[in-house]
Amino acid sequence: MPRLYLPVTQIINNQISVTGEKAHYLVSVLRCQKGDDLLILDGEGNCIKTSIVKSDRKEVVAEIKERFPCDLESSINIILVQGLLKGEKMDMVIQKATELGVKEIMPVITMRSQMRETRKMARWRKIAEEASRQSGRGIAPIVHEPIAFKNIFVQTSTNHPSPSTLARGRNRGAGFIFYEEGGMKLSEAFSSFIPHPSSFVIVIGPEGGFEEEEVSLAKEKGVLVVSFGRRILRAETAAISAVTLVQFMLGDMG
Repeated sequence: MPRLYLPVTQIINNQISVTGEKAHYLVSVLRCQKGDDLLILDGEGNCIKTSIVKSDRKEVVAEIKERFPCDLESSINIILVQGLLKGEKMDMVIQKATELGVKEIMPVITMRSQMRETRKMARWRKIAEEASRQSGRGIAPIVHEPIAFKNIFVQTSTNHPSPSTLARGRNRGAGFIFYEEGGMKLSEAFSSFIPHPSSFVIVIGPEGGFEEEEVSLAKEKGVLVVSFGRRILRAETAAISAVTLVQFMLGDMG
């Protein structure tokens, strides 16, 4: 059954109207036709099973047949703090982190960042939305606007906790910063989390890694400095590996 990620804001006569780019996608890419079933992921952890009653490139109208929870979210709230990456590397990190169950992605500008700004926010949020659809998640992760690395340790005015808040132990939170120059073994670091935290921050550097003073700042704020071992990983490999390991050890994988 085709799936569509669509936060539903309006239902009229038990029907949902899909217009614009998403209608074009359903008709031209997924080849949806009148009479086909369509599963809509509403962005709040619910699934809406529908049947298409009208189908053209400008509008697809789907009649609701059934609603049910489809909460496939991880049991741990993971925030990925990722140093800005060039080209398609950031795209891949956002896509794969979404598939792995990350709840928030926070791009940061570090001392060694080769990118200092971006115009790709709309693209990144679209990638997260599409990866949510593909993986069956009912909720797409929040992709934050880029901020300076030092500012991730300041409590913001939003409703989302900063990494420092989690790392200091509030809300049963914890965090790792991965550093190629050394740090704790992962097995040691994981053994320190008893009971398991409900929130977890993963901090990954850009292509050139972190400066020592950035790692020291994170350590001062209670983030554990850890190492992947003797081999140096690409930034995008490190991000995907870190999320996978945290999900395996503390989340809902394995």
